[in-house]
Amino acid sequence: MTTTHPSLSRPTATHPVISARALTKTFGTVRALDGLDLTIGHGEVHGFLGPNGAGKSTTIRVLLGLLRPDSGTVQMFRRDPWKDAVELHRRLAYVPGDVEIWPHLTGGEVIDMFLRLRGNYSARRRNALIDRFELDPRKKARTYSKGNRQKVALIAALAADVDLLLLDEPTAGLDPLMEAVFQEVIREKKEDGTSVLLSSHILSQVEALSDRVSIIRAGRIVESGSLTDLRHMTRTTVEVETAQPADAIAQLDGVHSFRTEAGRTVFDVDGDRVSQVMSALAPLGVRSLIAHPPTLEQLLMRHYGDAPAARH
Repeated sequence: MTTTHPSLSRPTATHPVISARALTKTFGTVRALDGLDLTIGHGEVHGFLGPNGAGKSTTIRVLLGLLRPDSGTVQMFRRDPWKDAVELHRRLAYVPGDVEIWPHLTGGEVIDMFLRLRGNYSARRRNALIDRFELDPRKKARTYSKGNRQKVALIAALAADVDLLLLDEPTAGLDPLMEAVFQEVIREKKEDGTSVLLSSHILSQVEALSDRVSIIRAGRIVESGSLTDLRHMTRTTVEVETAQPADAIAQLDGVHSFRTEAGRTVFDVDGDRVSQVMSALAPLGVRSLIAHPPTLEQLLMRHYGDAPAARH
């Protein structure tokens, strides 16, 4: 179970863990955040998606109190990350995507140093995570691969007794087996009530773990909601074989890219038009039908297929 620092409020449905409104941040002529809104609730795993330069890391640095926004409001546990960083850092753990650790210490020594600085952790959990991530804690950090350096940071963060995890490409360099272990541990943390902001390029990871997803483009959230909600806002691919010609389907509202492939009719249909199209297909004598829900990749491409070069 998580431990609440006495001077900080426990998050509730009324008071979310993270609440950001109209955040802006400019570096010279570059507007990294442009009116960003983001809300994360208690016990929620929130996927944060967008290409390099979209504003994900800038957002996380604002949440960590490393950057001060030019305008807008942001609170974590109803506190200001810039003014109350020390108190807030007792409640959160952060894992970046490129971990650098002290080369002359062993992996175990690095983990223990991080955990002792925090103070609230479980030695039993620390040891269990070392076993699960198959890390040799006796080796010097200078001998570690990128993946093993990432394991050190993950173990230190996941063994800590915190209410919020800020994860920025946390599994960079891990193999598929360790990726599976990571997903198991995040599910366990969620069951304990931990909230997670997960920024990742691994779309399958985000699909598997996230309760909600926010897509960021040019410093602004362009879509946010559950995957079910977002899929209803985009297109489903339908492959159908009918006894009668299905050419009339091409004229229906919401139908796109109508074509015939190997004797089957294939088309895309807007999410809010699926039921009407299914009703129109039924009288044609449906022999087989396969519907492919939009993938997270397709949701991203909806916003980035024609995207200009990413910002720095």
